[in-house]
Amino acid sequence: MKRFTALLMALMLVFALVGCAKTEEKPSESAAEPTEAASEEVAVMTYEEYAAAELDSEVVIEAYVQAKQSWWEDKATVYAQDENGAYFLYDMACSEEDYEKLTVGTKIRVKGYKAEWSGEVEIVDATFEIIEGNYVAEAMDVTELLGTDELIAHQNKFVSFKGMTVAPSTDADGNEVAYLYKWDGSGQDGDDLYFNVSLNGNVYNFTVESYLTDSSTEVYNAVKNLKVGDVVDMEGFLYWYEGVNPHITSLVVTASAPAVMSYAEYAAAALDSEVVIEAYVQAKQSWWEDKATVYAQDEDGAYFLYDMACSAEDYEKLTVGTKIRVTGYKAEWSGEVEIVDATFEIIDGNFVAEAMDVTALLGTDELINHQNKFVSFKGMTVEASKDADGNEVAYLYKWDGSGQDGDDLYFFVSLNGQTYQFTVESYLCDNTTEVYNAVKNLKIGDVIDMEGFLYWYEGVNPHITAVTVAG
Repeated sequence: MKRFTALLMALMLVFALVGCAKTEEKPSESAAEPTEAASEEVAVMTYEEYAAAELDSEVVIEAYVQAKQSWWEDKATVYAQDENGAYFLYDMACSEEDYEKLTVGTKIRVKGYKAEWSGEVEIVDATFEIIEGNYVAEAMDVTELLGTDELIAHQNKFVSFKGMTVAPSTDADGNEVAYLYKWDGSGQDGDDLYFNVSLNGNVYNFTVESYLTDSSTEVYNAVKNLKVGDVVDMEGFLYWYEGVNPHITSLVVTASAPAVMSYAEYAAAALDSEVVIEAYVQAKQSWWEDKATVYAQDEDGAYFLYDMACSAEDYEKLTVGTKIRVTGYKAEWSGEVEIVDATFEIIDGNFVAEAMDVTALLGTDELINHQNKFVSFKGMTVEASKDADGNEVAYLYKWDGSGQDGDDLYFFVSLNGQTYQFTVESYLCDNTTEVYNAVKNLKIGDVIDMEGFLYWYEGVNPHITAVTVAG
């Protein structure tokens, strides 16, 4: 009887506990219902709705993987796109196994928060699921949109740029190069590559993002082989960082920069043809409004670079001996052969020419072969010039004597019965220089040695940089 009573009481306790359990489950079931409703609160957005959404708001989009940038510690960064727009999915929760499934074209539903970093709009704190569908975007040509307000409407899309010219970048040593490791040139192989390209006079900075396309990829090595002046077509993703900063995934050189010429090739080139030379600065004649005039020379010949594009900052870098690569057009003015409409980049190398004694070549046809070189003349005699009043003097201000102190100095010298007119070019050597004042102290009959540059104006007209009176 006691056992039956005990069993009965035990059974009654069990039923009581079961009843309590069922009673407690009901709130749990009712609590689950809002969770299901919550999952429906943010419906899948169109791209237009996503673009209009506030920053920091929750967003849900469906799009197709176009490129995987990186995976680390269960976080994936991905470019995605649909038929209407594109998305940058930053540090999206993703297992390594699922990352392998995110092949190009795979459709995913993404839930996260809209954010912005230095102009780049992205989805952060995101999760995703793979859903049915496949789409691979064709590159949209946005070349003509560069520099316009419309470009940003295509942010993160797979795009192309055509017919752009590689422009110089400046490395950590101040040299002009075709690309940099890291934005400031402080990196090394394997880091991001930064390079400048120009179109219609405007320069843009593009990037090979090493997480997206590392140093083993074709595009990484294609950029490393670029030369300033190459014309290129590119594809990549329209990333943004303080302005447009595309992440390039392919690059093709459509026109190579003109090859560097030897001096012999330059000398043989037709007037008005494009020329590319490498030479060493020997003297800076002038700078004005971002235009520099420079004498340059290599071991074989010399060049007069007239009104070459040059910032004031870069002009200071053009010290004697500095090696530069110059691209411009061969021209001629009153017998002086020069390079005009030129640009330049500083490259590795240094050379300072010694003055070549051309005294014995005066009056010969061979002399012009040394035009613009740094040269010397020895044992020449100062001859009389006539000033504006008809007086015989040792020198003139300006060629006709109409000038004043600070203007070019002109003076005559003779050798073996032949007389030549030499000049102190005031832009090259102004009235504070030793040579300017040395010429002002000349007397007719002085025998002098000189150095300078073999300029030409309707015949030989050297620009003198040093004068010494013999004896």
